[in-house]
Amino acid sequence: MQSVKRGRPHQDSERTLTQDSILDQAVALIDEVGLEKFSVRALAQRLGVFPGAIYWHLPTRNMVLAGSVNHCLKDVEPLADPSDWKAWLTELLHEYRAIVRRHPNIAPLIVTQLISNAGANFKLVDTILDVLTRAGFQGEKLYHAYDIVITAKVGFVTMEHAALPAEEAESWTEVMKTTIAGLDETGYPNIYKHRAGLANRHFILRWENGVTNPLDASFEAHVYATIEGLRMLLTR
Repeated sequence: MQSVKRGRPHQDSERTLTQDSILDQAVALIDEVGLEKFSVRALAQRLGVFPGAIYWHLPTRNMVLAGSVNHCLKDVEPLADPSDWKAWLTELLHEYRAIVRRHPNIAPLIVTQLISNAGANFKLVDTILDVLTRAGFQGEKLYHAYDIVITAKVGFVTMEHAALPAEEAESWTEVMKTTIAGLDETGYPNIYKHRAGLANRHFILRWENGVTNPLDASFEAHVYATIEGLRMLLTR
């Protein structure tokens, strides 16, 4: 009788298990512990099931991770009128950043691996192409514009939320502070001149990421430059 009682939580949980319920908890676990400490075994314990039950829905760890990324991003599609391509793309860039800010631990997975393409939101890809076509992009120019939108959406935000060192974070921070403070006027005149405005506020010269030190003003400039660049490409 005791062995049956121990088995029931797994059996009951496995019967109610769905891909969405797995990914809900996978995202929550990644939010809590980060990618380096994430494992299917830990996810199974969280769900109260055996790992095999997860693999029945998502056969590999990579598929769990890919599904987690795309589960986070499933609601990224803008509500703006697609016929207004500038407004639609502006909202897309802002919505994407808002989601990554809520789940920053997925950022390294997006930027370093293509596994997030597995099970990607191809409906969103199709809509982006439709919006750009409506705007007047055609042929190779359409494909160039599409790549610009994707990199504008992913690149800034994933760099902004790049993962801090998992180990010895405090000593790494001190090294970065000391290194930047030690860049002298002779060797690095431009960095030295602008150091007060750049240090920990802009890419490369920082020791915090977007979780604690978001680059809001630079992101708005990035969105503006992207839209204006696309407008100039369209009319070129």
